[in-house]
Amino acid sequence: MEPGSEVRLRVAQCFRTLSSSTDHGDIIDALKTLNSYLNDGAESRTTSAEREEFRRCHYSRTLRVLVGQLQADWMHSLSAAQLSQVWDPLFLKGPPDQALLVLMEAVSELSPSTGLDRLVCITERFLQSGHLADLLWSFCLQPAPSGSPQLRETLLARLTSLPDITANKLHPNNRALFVPQRYYPLLASEMLAALERTCQALRGGTDCSSTFVAQTLGKVCVQGHSGPVLAVMAPRLAVCTRSDMVWQRVCWKLLENVPERWMESVLTGLVQAVKSPDAFSRIVGNLVLTNKKAHFVLTHKVLLLQYKYETPVLRTLLGYLASDSDRRPLLIQVVRSVSQAWANPSAVKHTPLEQQLYVSKTLLLTVSLLTDSELQELRSDLLQCMLGGMQSHLDSSVVRIRTMGMVVGECLSSRMEINGTKLKFEYKQNEETRELLSLMTPSMCTEPEPEPADGADFAEETREPSTHRSTSQSRPASQRSKSDPDSDLDSDDDLTPYDMSGDQEMSRASPPRYLRDCLETLISSEDSERVELSLRVAESLVRRNVFAAKEISVQMTKVLLHMEDKYSIDGFLALRQAAMVALTVIDSVPVTQHLTTEFYSLNYSLRQRLDILEVLALAAQELSKPASDKTTPSTSTTSELTSYETNNPADWRQVVDKRIQSKTKLISKGSTQPVTKAAPNRYAPVAGYFFFPLLRNYDKPEVTFDLLGSDQLVLGRLIHTLGLFMHLAVNAPIAAQMGAALLDFLWAVRYHADQMVRRGVLFAVCSVFLSVPSQSLLVDLSEQLFETRTWLA
Repeated sequence: MEPGSEVRLRVAQCFRTLSSSTDHGDIIDALKTLNSYLNDGAESRTTSAEREEFRRCHYSRTLRVLVGQLQADWMHSLSAAQLSQVWDPLFLKGPPDQALLVLMEAVSELSPSTGLDRLVCITERFLQSGHLADLLWSFCLQPAPSGSPQLRETLLARLTSLPDITANKLHPNNRALFVPQRYYPLLASEMLAALERTCQALRGGTDCSSTFVAQTLGKVCVQGHSGPVLAVMAPRLAVCTRSDMVWQRVCWKLLENVPERWMESVLTGLVQAVKSPDAFSRIVGNLVLTNKKAHFVLTHKVLLLQYKYETPVLRTLLGYLASDSDRRPLLIQVVRSVSQAWANPSAVKHTPLEQQLYVSKTLLLTVSLLTDSELQELRSDLLQCMLGGMQSHLDSSVVRIRTMGMVVGECLSSRMEINGTKLKFEYKQNEETRELLSLMTPSMCTEPEPEPADGADFAEETREPSTHRSTSQSRPASQRSKSDPDSDLDSDDDLTPYDMSGDQEMSRASPPRYLRDCLETLISSEDSERVELSLRVAESLVRRNVFAAKEISVQMTKVLLHMEDKYSIDGFLALRQAAMVALTVIDSVPVTQHLTTEFYSLNYSLRQRLDILEVLALAAQELSKPASDKTTPSTSTTSELTSYETNNPADWRQVVDKRIQSKTKLISKGSTQPVTKAAPNRYAPVAGYFFFPLLRNYDKPEVTFDLLGSDQLVLGRLIHTLGLFMHLAVNAPIAAQMGAALLDFLWAVRYHADQMVRRGVLFAVCSVFLSVPSQSLLVDLSEQLFETRTWLA
């Protein structure tokens, strides 16, 4: 049999075991079999061809199957040690690109549940274990792009937007490693690790490609995260390119492979992160000569169109243009364009003052970098610029603009030495003028370039801060135990044993913390313990998570209505009823519409129809009561907000009240009971949804349900429920319509043979008389009143 067919059959058998088997041992064996295709050691039971076939064709599907089984019973029966041995490695030992895609897809699609928490932990371990560097390195080993371009784009999007994906899903419970301030420096260190492997491979004669790393860098920068990424990468690249030509070639190729639409973000971020022109030159190379986008950004846009950069950034950029003979013509081109912009009268009048100051700094810096021969070549242009520009600036009514023109004119005349004379103006010295004058002095980079820690060490510090803390915290305890030899000499024979007669056996399973986990357990679980725990916490979960309950209210009501007591759970009927009542109260209209529709449907037992009536009745009673106020301010909160300190622990308001009461003579006291706050009736707006659908099909007998025939038990209960709805609708706007409809229904059964039905009719008629306004009774229901008097007589 071919290796591909054998692997396919084994994997299919493992999938069937995971989806249908209930034997704990079979589940463990299936997971171990899948893990064997990811173990590359000598003890592996599979061949290299089988492992390659599994990684290429079956790995992604395996992970999706595991994600689909997150709510299975066997997942909750495995201990944490077993999960870390046979489940986690399937995500951490396989191809990192496929694992990241499946993890991000699952995190995006799953609702809050224990399964989502599990996947978030796996994603955190994935990042902490250096798998991002493995992912980037796997693409560096491919000299030419392979695979689907759409797949690469999807992977690139997931890799660069992981903090956004996790924040949208996990907020406000996001992990610290997923926030941008932690994730993007980690990604930068992993890119450095991939570039380090690339340099080592090139020294060994292996061809590599930096295209995917360049695309990752470009996309991260264009999304606005160039600051934290290049703050990590730029110092390290500046150090590595000092004496290593391979590193320089890798950096040049990296920037050449950045897509043109992202080139500007990378270059502007890099020129701000690098601290010296020499380091920028070593990293960028002659990219400004070979790439049109880089040429436009570095020689025009940064210098003339934008004015947000500091003076060190201008020194770095212009020093880069002046540091190589091939780039010197670009410096001369910049001098001409900047001088024209500075001398333009329209620009002096209409551009912001900050931009004019920025252009003035650029002009002085470029002139200071010119050699004598270049200065002679540009003498006529600079002289025309100086004369025209000074005139435009001196004609301005703004003092700062006039001062700016004077300072620049002095500097240019001093640099060009026109006939041995220098211009001199009288102006007030300030910080701005001193800075402009200092720009004519060429400033060499005296600041030593930082020697950052090794990239691997930085990545370890970024990945595992919690690990170092936990080990540091656990070390003192172990040292104490070793340094205290007398601790084992204490005898505990004299201690009184605990009374353990009332202890209960601890449950292996834990109750669900999420409503969707509870629903999944009630639907598909065969574990009696999990089902019982889910049923016991269902009501509290519904009332605690209103938003999640509204999403699945109808589905969960349907599941609870059809649920049977297969495991003889104590209080099963009460627990199920309480959960259904909570769902009806939280999401009244959809759930009530579903229950009233199902009441007359086929294939329902009498017990289920009675359950529907009981749930509706209890929900209506709860809705008609005032809602409890959960946000009652307390005096302790007020005292905590006091802005001054006091030695008396009692609240100052209480002290003042006690003094007033002690000095006040009371003749009589009024009511001491607190005044009840008015609250809206939550039942009145939805009373019609409870009442009218139950009157819709009472006279249509079905195969399994004949309300006016043999099922008089349900009929009596229905009439009592309708009477209760009528009684609770007192003062509701719809009460008159409900009363008329109920009396029409009651006259058809008022002479019923069953005693319970007749009692229900009497109760319902009394509810109508008590709830309908007297004016409506006399005007709209006069005929029914006459018939009722005759019937009662």
